Amino acid sequence: MKILNRLTATTLLLIVCSSFASVQSVIAQESVRIGTKAFTESVILGELLEQSIESEGADAVLFKQLGGTRILWSALLNGEIDLYPDYTGTIIEEILAGQDINNVEELRQALQDLGIRMSRPLGFDNTYALGMKREKAERLGIQTMSDLRDHPELTFGFSNEFMDRRDGWPGIQSEYGLNPQRVNGLEHALAYRGLEAGSIDVIDLYSTDPEIEYYDLAILDDDRNFFPDYEAVVLYREGLDESVVSAMTRFEGAISQQDMIAMNKQVKIDRLADEAVASAFLNDTFQIETESESSGFTERLLRHTVDHLYLVVVSLGLAILFAIPLGVLAVKVSWLETAVLGSVGIMQTIPSLALLVFMIPIFGIGAVPAMAALFLYSLLPIVRNTHAGIKAIPVPVMESARALGLPNSLILRKIELPIAIPSILAGIKTSAVINVGVATLGALIGAGGYGQPILTGIRLDSIPLILEGAVPAALLALLVQGLFDLIERRIT
Repeated sequence: MKILNRLTATTLLLIVCSSFASVQSVIAQESVRIGTKAFTESVILGELLEQSIESEGADAVLFKQLGGTRILWSALLNGEIDLYPDYTGTIIEEILAGQDINNVEELRQALQDLGIRMSRPLGFDNTYALGMKREKAERLGIQTMSDLRDHPELTFGFSNEFMDRRDGWPGIQSEYGLNPQRVNGLEHALAYRGLEAGSIDVIDLYSTDPEIEYYDLAILDDDRNFFPDYEAVVLYREGLDESVVSAMTRFEGAISQQDMIAMNKQVKIDRLADEAVASAFLNDTFQIETESESSGFTERLLRHTVDHLYLVVVSLGLAILFAIPLGVLAVKVSWLETAVLGSVGIMQTIPSLALLVFMIPIFGIGAVPAMAALFLYSLLPIVRNTHAGIKAIPVPVMESARALGLPNSLILRKIELPIAIPSILAGIKTSAVINVGVATLGALIGAGGYGQPILTGIRLDSIPLILEGAVPAALLALLVQGLFDLIERRIT
């Protein structure tokens, strides 16, 4: 009876959380949804777009740091977001690769065929480049990208997306015939620290990065003209309200190269808030006053805690409701045993980040796909422990129950499940602790939680911000483990 009461309480909790999710979804659908990539410039542009649209009286929601190009593009095509900033070279070489697009008008037409519109260039070009510490480049006589052929001993460190893009490392290696001994993938913001420490010699740069001047880097000449133009533009879905389009297109030709470098510097070097920098630019350039109050530590911690608990409680609750019956099924139906245990085992072998990305085409972005991935990730420990707990019941006990003529349903409720409770709780505890840690990755697809300050800390190379998410996540995992230890002692 206690088990049924707990399952009923869990079900009610799930209904409440699902209702909350539905309300959030309705609110998001009624607002203009803006996405950004995971680097600072994209976040600043997203803030500019959000504040500009809201200044016209429309509601806007900003999904920061959603990941790389493919995630944003898929979200735009699927209607999960309405607009996001991108670059012409990226669109041609990465999104529409293979379509033989030679100019901006052809690009505009190709996008229009997909139901996507593109603004005119915003006024600056953020091209890729390769860079080194100036002192080392001068000492080795390296001025061009071709010169790197003579120095295979150098260690290259490229951002993860750059490692796989056609207009990134694969294309450069082929065009320039480079064959370095070591090429590492890492977060772009952390590459500068590696360069400064001497563990990396060559990195990919964005031409508007303020770190180029700050770290006194030499930009290597692209002597084969490999990189295309990367003019900043805004991609948006057809059918947006004219006032929203007007608020968005006011930035066409209005942001110079120096403007963008200065804004990037204010955020990355001077540590000003993204929203404050965007607000100041709007005020200085267009005389538009917007509110840019940054939330304090306590407010941020509370918000991230609520978001994180929401992800964990709903996904874990659903996993408990499904996994215990699956574990029982694996015991009772012998021909399903291998299939059930094998299926949940396969789910556990899929990398958590990949599983999150797989959920996007099905559920879009936000909390729902994150909870779906966490749900699948939580199944294995509970299913296996339920299966093992029932299987481990001594044979004489089961024979006695059957000798008394007890029906199978009563044996399951009164004997098997109560005896297996310690094993089942151990599986739930394991799933809960794993769930708390993996949920931090949900921030990559707009789910919030403790992963949000971690991502921002990585982007800004800020240890305090990383700790702002990592420490509470670790404490929550310990708290969850302690809670289930208490429950286990009470029940057993």
